[in-house]
Parts: sequence; structure tokens; C-alpha cells
Amino acid sequence: METYSFMREMADSWGLVAMMIFFIMVVLMLFRPSAKKQHEDASMIPFRETKPDDVDNNKSNSKSEQPLEGLS
Repeated sequence: METYSFMREMADSWGLVAMMIFFIMVVLMLFRPSAKKQHEDASMIPFRETKPDDVDNNKSNSKSEQPLEGLS
């Protein structure tokens, strides 16, 4: 048997099995009960408040947050 044919058959069969095992392991790691705190923490990232120093710097450098006159 040629080397290419042998490697092709191994990739077709055992490569698929290896990828399926890897996928199942990733899914199991994501849904394990001990990871709940990590996922909740990551889901709250957009809602975290910025540091007071960052707020002061953003207000002084940003003109887009100032209200427009005449739009009341």
C-alpha cells in the first residue's frame, strides 16, 4: 500500500474519531457544573462599571457625549 493511500485512510477514519472526541470534550468542559461561576462572570463583562479615573478621562476627551443644543 502506498504511503499516501495509507495516510488518507487513517485521516478519513481515525481523524474523524479524534475530532469527534475533541468536540465532545470541549462541550463537556463548557457545561460542567463547576464552570457556572466563570460563565456568569464572563456574561456580565459588558455591564461592569468602569473605574472612576477612566470616567473622568473619557468625559474630558470626548465631545460626543455632550448634549446638542436645540434638541429639547
